[in-house]
Amino acid sequence: MELTNNKSNFSNITYVPTGEQTRTRSFIANVFLLMFVALGVSAVFAWQFSVNDQLMAYLVVPTGGLTGLGKITLFAPLGFVLIMSFAYQRLSSTALMALFMAYAIINGISFSFILMAFTAGSVLGCFLSASAMFGIMAVMGYTTDKDLTKFGRILMMGVIGVLVAMVINYFLHSSQLDYIISIIGVMVFTALTAYDVQKLKRIGEGIEYNGEGVAAGDVKKMSILGALTLYLDFINIFLFLLRMFGNRRS
Repeated sequence: MELTNNKSNFSNITYVPTGEQTRTRSFIANVFLLMFVALGVSAVFAWQFSVNDQLMAYLVVPTGGLTGLGKITLFAPLGFVLIMSFAYQRLSSTALMALFMAYAIINGISFSFILMAFTAGSVLGCFLSASAMFGIMAVMGYTTDKDLTKFGRILMMGVIGVLVAMVINYFLHSSQLDYIISIIGVMVFTALTAYDVQKLKRIGEGIEYNGEGVAAGDVKKMSILGALTLYLDFINIFLFLLRMFGNRRS
């Protein structure tokens, strides 16, 4: 489960609308393009590892346990997110992009376990449902005149609450609690989608970071971080839907 949302680098941004709609659309389009590329990379690697026994052998030993690479693919994604979130000012846009693509690859490899555990129909159904929910909330976040920033703390508290509940349920093994957690998780991350898209829209309208203008390289890095944020929103919606409605293979 991803359950990570990259907020640390948006908190100190002062938004200064300039009315330059062309630049706003260009920035948002670039963010979504990077997000879709990352999702495509993840999907390709997930599919390749799930259907190729030779590739899967690098992740799982014959007895059923995980190899060293298998363990890395499960825990490394969190490390990538933390590095991109907290070290982005010291990284070039090229290095940040490389980390983002590496993260998408590792994530895709870890998702191969999901494709093997659930039926293809349920995975496709949950993916399409997640796409529809994400798309609707993205449009709402982009078009609404309502200021969503005041909901940021509430939503992050929701993320933390879901994470704590998941840790607790790891020991309780309650299917009912797991279902409730999944419902709340879907609600939180669909709301976060609208919240994040509105923030990204404001970045495209013109920003000042700590009182100083943002250089072109920094804008590119912000677009990568924005893509990472939306990628995480979508992935979490999809995974929580799969926890609720996915049909496991017999």
